[in-house]
Amino acid sequence: MIRVHHLNNSRSQRVLWLLEELDQPYEVVRYMRDPKTMLAPQALRDVHPLGKSPILELDGRRLVESGAIIETLVDRFDAGHVLSPAPDDEDEQLRYRQWLHYAEGSAMPPLLLSLVFNRLRSAPMPFFARPIARGIADKAMQTFIGPQLKTHLEYVEHELGAYQWFASDRFTAADIQMSFPLEAAVARARDHVGPNIRRFVERIHARPAYRRAQETGGPFELGR
Repeated sequence: MIRVHHLNNSRSQRVLWLLEELDQPYEVVRYMRDPKTMLAPQALRDVHPLGKSPILELDGRRLVESGAIIETLVDRFDAGHVLSPAPDDEDEQLRYRQWLHYAEGSAMPPLLLSLVFNRLRSAPMPFFARPIARGIADKAMQTFIGPQLKTHLEYVEHELGAYQWFASDRFTAADIQMSFPLEAAVARARDHVGPNIRRFVERIHARPAYRRAQETGGPFELGR
């Protein structure tokens, strides 16, 4: 049995979705973030030293990192290449591999920084420190984080204009991997999100397997 250690509003939602697309049975162990800090509970650290989600249990082994989990599940359960690139299509293979790594390696860091600095603006602190903290946050957003978000989301927008999906004109696991940063962008960086990205998010939300995964994993909201 496949077991997924699933934290609410986290990257583990992608793993549930992939398993639904692969039509594989699985068990979910649920964890809830602290409502004040939004951090994962200690119980996740008891499962794996990093205390992060997703954690996949497969054949008695525990695996972390969304990209590695997705690659492992696709290699194991997608022999027909329904969700992976065709063996004889080198272009699709290269694009597929690029987007699997781009999602966390390039797309997520500016989105995460944006979340951190926006929270800094409203974090509890002595009144005399608030203008300083807000000034630092605003400067970081204006000079580095904002331009980085704009650059990456414009690149993604352009690429989604060339193909309907990321690897090609057919849906693959690369689209599942890219879903989290683009859902986060729609929720947190609306000013930089173009129509191709919005249509992509609408398409993935319409997939039956996505909806089943959301029913299993619980409410999924990235607006905070």
